[in-house]
Formats: sequence, structure tokens, C-alpha cells
Amino acid sequence: MGLRIYVSCYPSTHNFMKTPRLTLLLLAVGAFLAVPAAFAKTLTVGFAQTGAESAWRTANTNSLKSEAEKRGINLKFSDGQGRQENQIRAVRSFIAQGVDAIVLAPIVETGWEPVLREVKRAKIPIIIMDRTVKVSDESLYACFVGSDFLEEGRMAAAWLAKKTKGQARILELQGTPGSAPANDRRKAFAEGIAGHPGMKVVDSQSGDFRRAGGKEVMEAFLKKHGRNFDAVYAHNDDMALGAIQAIEAAGLKPGTDVIIVSIDAIKEAVQAVADGKINCTVECNPLFGPKVYDLVAKLVAGETVPRVQFNKDELFDSTNAAAALPSRQY
Repeated sequence: MGLRIYVSCYPSTHNFMKTPRLTLLLLAVGAFLAVPAAFAKTLTVGFAQTGAESAWRTANTNSLKSEAEKRGINLKFSDGQGRQENQIRAVRSFIAQGVDAIVLAPIVETGWEPVLREVKRAKIPIIIMDRTVKVSDESLYACFVGSDFLEEGRMAAAWLAKKTKGQARILELQGTPGSAPANDRRKAFAEGIAGHPGMKVVDSQSGDFRRAGGKEVMEAFLKKHGRNFDAVYAHNDDMALGAIQAIEAAGLKPGTDVIIVSIDAIKEAVQAVADGKINCTVECNPLFGPKVYDLVAKLVAGETVPRVQFNKDELFDSTNAAAALPSRQY
């Protein structure tokens, strides 16, 4: 029902008596109409993050936290500490708290169906961010927003094939086993070099996306293979930077004696490209905050959003890394 306001107008001879009364009436009406805006509901969003395993992940967390603060969103944050059971526990806690929406950055792809069904029964929209999930029913989540990990792997393979003229013995530093970026970046890279008989991955182990993990695996590779390799393909920059420490400790010059290709394009890695220690890094933009909360607002309002949204990522090598550094935000 619309609000009807009746204002009586008195003859001009009585205006001096009635104007104060009219002013009070209009002020009261204005205050009444302002009440809904003053008491507008604050959105509450639950965010289940994987952990803090890399500089990329830290930038991703900061993007969602700072954007939530900017928009006045009540963000309930949970650090999964690299364990899926912690994330599942967090999502169930968000359901119990009756949040308006949930954002999940899944550590691994599988094992999510039971808790996602609980989210659906609670009628809470959930956005899968950064890493994908494998479920039998895609209606269990509202949408996915992230980077195209397959395209990143293809870009890395194409650059290395061109750089080495199709001749390279490659050591691969994998990400977290079972995670979407590790699965897709490995698959796409393998497919990308398949057309070059002179290129072969001679060894592949997980460094769990951690800098310390990359260093440890690279040390083991050096003991096992000596100098019988030409390139290192790392699934993320932190592992590549850790591998550089081990390569330098072994008396080799990264970027010259060993070609290094990685993914993420964090500022430290782009600087390493400019310095000649990493030869190429493919971008995976972590600044999801604005896009995620735009989607949250639409979903809470009952609007339909695209099922999949990919970020556009770039590649940085010696031709453009130095020029890109001033604009890198993470």
C-alpha cells in the first residue's frame, strides 16, 4: 500500500499561524521516510579460504577483506589452513549463523557434495571462487568465478616451446595434489608440449604451492638429476622462487643455466623476470573482491548471474616485465 500524505492549506491570512505547524508535519514525514534507509540490512557473507600458502593467496584474502570493509559488508572469514575438513566445518558454521551468502575457495575439487547440499537446503547462494569443484549436480552452487587454469598451462607450454625451439628436459613443480589449478595446469602443459617430441617432463613432484616446498623439491631434483635438465615448470610463483634458492645454492644461474617458467605473476615474480631469474610467468589475478561482491549483491537480490566467469590473464617475460612492475598491485 502506498503512503498517502494530506496537507491542508489555509487561507493566506492565517499563514503566519499555520506555517510552523506545516513545517513540523513535513519534518516528521521526512524522518519517517528516512527510516528504511537508516535500517537497511547489512549483508553478511561467509568466506572459507584455503589458507595462506602463498603470496598470491594472501593478496586474494586481502582483496576480499578490504572490499567487504569498503562496501560495509559483514565478512565472516575462515582460514582453512590447507585442510578440506576445516573448510567444510566453516561452511556448516556459516549455515548455522544464517549468512546471506557464502564464498568458497575449495582446496581440492572433490568431496564437497554433502555440505553443498546442506547449503542448498538452507537456500543460501554459494559462489565457488578461484578453484573449481566436481559435483554431480551443478545447481549445488550459484556460480564459479576465477582464472582459466587450462589456458594458463597452455600459455606456459607455448612460451617454453618457442623459447627452446621444441627441445627441453623439464622438471615440474606441481601444486597441491587434487586441486583444480594443479590438475589443470599439469594437464594443459602436458598437452601443450605433446606436439614437440624433443620436449619431455623428466620428473614431477608436488611442492604444495609453498615456497619452502618448491625449494625442498628442487633440492631433491638436483641430487637426483644433477645438471641433466634444461627447464623448470612451476605451477605457481612461490614454488619457482623457492626453486631459485636451491638452484643458486647448487652453483647454477637461474634464468640462464636453467629456464624457469611459472604461473601467478605476483609482483615479486615479475621483478624476478625483470632481473632475469625467472624467464616467464603467466598471470593469475587474485584480486577477486569487487567481482565477488557484485555477484553476491545480484544473487541476494534474486537475479540470475553467469554460471562461469573467467578473469583475463597476461604473460610476462623479458619483453614486458619491467614496464609492468609499477602497475602491479600484489
